[in-house]
Amino acid sequence: QVQLAESGGDSVQSGGSLTLSCVVSGYPYSSVCMAWFRQAPENEREPVGFIDADGSTDYQDSVKGRFTISQDSAKKTTYLQMTSLEPEDTAMYYCATDPTRWACYEGVGGLRRRADSLRYWGQGTQVTVSS
Repeated sequence: QVQLAESGGDSVQSGGSLTLSCVVSGYPYSSVCMAWFRQAPENEREPVGFIDADGSTDYQDSVKGRFTISQDSAKKTTYLQMTSLEPEDTAMYYCATDPTRWACYEGVGGLRRRADSLRYWGQGTQVTVSS
């Protein structure tokens, strides 16, 4: 049984930092292509970025230079490090993956178009940034 479990969400002040974790179980982590998404109230879900098994990453423009996705294969954990947080970053954050690894071929654009095609999702963790 595949499970993705996010943690690390919190309430922080504008300009602050947070690191979210996504622990994977029941899945061959060595070949994982992991995506991060976020959804703010009354907004559509949007991709944050993704990391491929070889460590290559890509991000949506609004978080480039502020957010970093990394992974620890031994811990089967993907991280989303967020710095210079802004109130606009307030959202529920999710990790997601798919056995076909299509996200790492199609990139952020593909994630934006067909996120629903990702088979496995975590339950989300809330990030709130106050000004």
